[in-house]
Amino acid sequence: HLVRFLDEVPLYIPPKMEYLGHTQTATYMTGPRLGGSNPQTFLPSISTMQSSYKSYDTYPAPSPLRRSLTTLPWRPSTYYQTARVNPSSALTRSVPEPFSAKNQLSDLDNVKVPPVFAAARNALYTRYTPNDWMTSNQGNYLASDRVRSLAERLRLDTVRLCRETDDKTKRTQSDVGKRLGERLGDIQFWKTEVQHETDNMITEINALQEAKRVLEKSLAETENPLHISQECLYHREKRQAIDLVHDNPERELIKEVDIIKRCQEKMRNTIERANVQLGLCRAAQHELEKDSGDKFIAQSLDEQCHGLRNSSRGIAFHNGVHRIDNTVSVPESWAKFSNDNIQRSQSERAASKQMRNEIESVLNSCANEMWQEWNSVNVALNQRIQETTDARNRLQTHLSKVLQEIFDMEKNIELLKKAIQDKQAPMQVAQTRLDTRIRRPNVELCRDPVQHRLVEEVGEISETVESLQAKLRMAENSLQELLRTKASLEQDLSIKNNSLFIDREKCLGMRKTFPMSPRVVSV
Repeated sequence: HLVRFLDEVPLYIPPKMEYLGHTQTATYMTGPRLGGSNPQTFLPSISTMQSSYKSYDTYPAPSPLRRSLTTLPWRPSTYYQTARVNPSSALTRSVPEPFSAKNQLSDLDNVKVPPVFAAARNALYTRYTPNDWMTSNQGNYLASDRVRSLAERLRLDTVRLCRETDDKTKRTQSDVGKRLGERLGDIQFWKTEVQHETDNMITEINALQEAKRVLEKSLAETENPLHISQECLYHREKRQAIDLVHDNPERELIKEVDIIKRCQEKMRNTIERANVQLGLCRAAQHELEKDSGDKFIAQSLDEQCHGLRNSSRGIAFHNGVHRIDNTVSVPESWAKFSNDNIQRSQSERAASKQMRNEIESVLNSCANEMWQEWNSVNVALNQRIQETTDARNRLQTHLSKVLQEIFDMEKNIELLKKAIQDKQAPMQVAQTRLDTRIRRPNVELCRDPVQHRLVEEVGEISETVESLQAKLRMAENSLQELLRTKASLEQDLSIKNNSLFIDREKCLGMRKTFPMSPRVVSV
């Protein structure tokens, strides 16, 4: 059937090869196909084999019936005449030079052949070989296989990527949930620690407040011994003339007043420090409670996050939320913050406990000091009464000794003043040297051993002058004390009876019992 169909179809014989994509203007002939009944030769071969080409003498005679180009309805340009075209662009199909059929056909161009055979000859330029046809099919097959392979690979990669991303998302979500659980455990741990420390702090604050209350009550009770000591001093001020001296009972009474006032000041300072410590403890308690409240809120939020699932209600997109970094801490600093609060609270509790111990120590020490000084004043009064009785016989002796000591002390003071005066010249020399060496230029301004020694010299002289001045002050104080004693001895000879009445009857009469008892703070 194929041979029969090819025998009946018009035979297209172009004059020569034309550009691809252009309308062919060759002559078509009807009749038997070229090459006889062999189906392998119904198309002219354009292979590189020279044996595939045959001489035009082997073709049969053309059919006397020739179909005009104008009778072909599918030809859009039937009015064009046959033209010979020599293509020179890359759209033509060329054959390699050694085995080119074009070279042989070019040799045939010079042969005088009939027009019909010339058209058949030109048809060789527009036909393909079965190899070309198979090559084209194979190319399509390979292209199809390649495209399908790429598509299949892409499809498999897509499936694999979807599975991997799904697994990765699940693993990530599971890891986040695990980390949220660990975070909740950390928050619970630190919240428990903070709450426990808060309870301890509240207990400590209550204990410190109780200790402060006891101390305030003891401070109020110290007014009674202070009043007695001042009354004794007021009575002794009524002594006449020579007995109005700064003697040992008076010194002890003054010392007692000083001790009581010092104890009161110590108690007031301790109360102020206790108030400050209470403020610090309350501040630490506030920080602990604030930290505990923040951890409670954070725990609630993290529990809410830990309970979220893909099917949970209330989940939504929050675009750009991952780019918002409003964090103010890292896990280390977060744990350190709570740990610092706890450590601060522990340190404040330790300070509060130490404050309570100090309050107890202040109460005990103040009570002991006042009690000892109370006894010392009583002993001094008794001694003073005994001394007053024997004072008349020994008054002149003591007076002469006091005068001699005053003389010696004045000489000592003059010696100290002269020694201080002698230190001014070495100080001036050392400071002048230092001032002169400051003017050295540039790198010569070196801190050399001379500079070190000069600085040390100034320091040594300053220390020496300070020690001498301290001794001078002590000597002057001692001199004043001697002068007071001299005056006392000179006035004591005439009014011993009045002094004995004041010391024995009035002062010792009020000092039979100690007017307060020490209070111990329970720790």
